[in-house]
Formats: sequence, C-alpha cells, structure tokens
Amino acid sequence: MILDEIIKNKKREVEELKLRFPEKRLIKSIEENSFKPDSFSFKKAISSNKGTHIIAEIKKASPSNGIIVEDFNPLKIAEWYEQGGAKALSVLTETKYFLGRPSYLKTIRKVTKLPILRKDFILDTYQIYESKVLSADAILLIAMFLTEEELREFYQLAQSLNLDVLVEVHSEEDMDKVLKIDCDIIGINNRNLSTLSTNLGVSERLLSRVPKNKTVVVESGLSTREEIETFLSKGVHAFLIGTSLLKSKKILEKTKELVGKNV
Repeated sequence: MILDEIIKNKKREVEELKLRFPEKRLIKSIEENSFKPDSFSFKKAISSNKGTHIIAEIKKASPSNGIIVEDFNPLKIAEWYEQGGAKALSVLTETKYFLGRPSYLKTIRKVTKLPILRKDFILDTYQIYESKVLSADAILLIAMFLTEEELREFYQLAQSLNLDVLVEVHSEEDMDKVLKIDCDIIGINNRNLSTLSTNLGVSERLLSRVPKNKTVVVESGLSTREEIETFLSKGVHAFLIGTSLLKSKKILEKTKELVGKNV
C-alpha cells in the first residue's frame, strides 16, 4: 500500500536527518533566533466567521494525481494565490511522493505575507523543531498516524514554539482521539488515504462532531464555488484546496472564483 511506503520512507528520512543535523542543533538555532512575526498568524488568518478563507496548496505532484504541474514555479504560484485572495498557503515539503522540498518554506516566505502551513507527514518531534527553523507558521498533524499521547505531545511542543497546528481527521475514530486534545483547528479530510478517493460526505458526516468553538477546515475534493457555498451554509469558513487550483490553466482566476471574488 502506498501509504505504508510513504510512512516507512518518512521515518527513514527523519533518522538520516538526525544524523546530519542533530535535534540539539535545531533547538539551539531556535533559541538564538526569532523566526515568527505576529503578522503571520495562521490561526488568525483563517478563523473569522465571515467570508471564505482559502488555504491554497503548493505542490508539484501527489500519489493520487501524479505530476500536477509540469512547469512548477512555487514562487509564482504563491503570488497568484495571494493576489487571488487566499488567506494562507499550504506548502508540501515531502520529497519523494509529492516532489516537495523543505527549502520551499523559506523561499516562499520571501515573496508572500500570507501565513504558511508546512504540510508533511510529521511523525517525530524533530520535524516540529525543523519546521520552526524553516520559517513555517503552522504544521499539520494527521491523527490517524499518531497515538493520543503523541498528538498531545506534538501539539504542546508546537504551541511552545509559537506554531499553530492543523489537526487532521479522516474518521469518527480520529475525531474521538482529537477531541481529547484541546486543539483550536480541526481539519476534516475528504480523501481516503488508503484508496486515495475523495468523498465530500466525510466532512458532512463529521461536522456535527466538532464543538462550536473550534475552527474547522474542510480539506480535499473541492473544486467549485457551489461546493464551498454548501459548507459556508453549514458554518464552515476555511477550506484547504490544492489540486483543482493547480490543475486550472488560470490559477489566479480560479483562486478568485473559489474565494468568491468577481473574476
């Protein structure tokens, strides 16, 4: 199964990184530098109960779609997203299956004032310290890959580093786990990570389980303004969207369309 391969590869990659650049050096770098201006708050950017808050994703490829953008220019894509009205960016840093690079976080930071979510398979505290050093404003934690104890530990560490956290669920079991953690932002992913298919019914089913004081992000499978308006009517204002934007021949115009701007 591709998912098992991804996780196995990521664990091996992290262990290799630890040998080349030990965690103690990451921590020392954080202690000696100031990385995050308050103006880049991911939570603030997507938490208003008014309007449409698009977290626009930057990725070259994915296991479900293969190569998405042949002529991949992450800096230009970031600029289009910001001009189109996106409220935050999601940047894939996984190298083998999504063809991302951790270095994209710092290079994209130079061309945008939008907060940046590091999207990767975070399985070790090392990656959280690394995310801070790489200038991320927020990280993704996927509940199905972590125990309740790991989720709590990782979440608290991220908060101590002034990193916001998008905690992602795919099922009722994930939701049960996450609700035991006092997290602010819950992402409901419509993609089945085993089959890679998407079903918007997942978000429709799980929304009722989310407490009213949480920020909810609907992820994956969204491609039209009508789909977004359906969730807006249910009280959801934040959406993580990548493939439908990136496959568009006019990324700027498609971003405006999904945000609800006049194109």
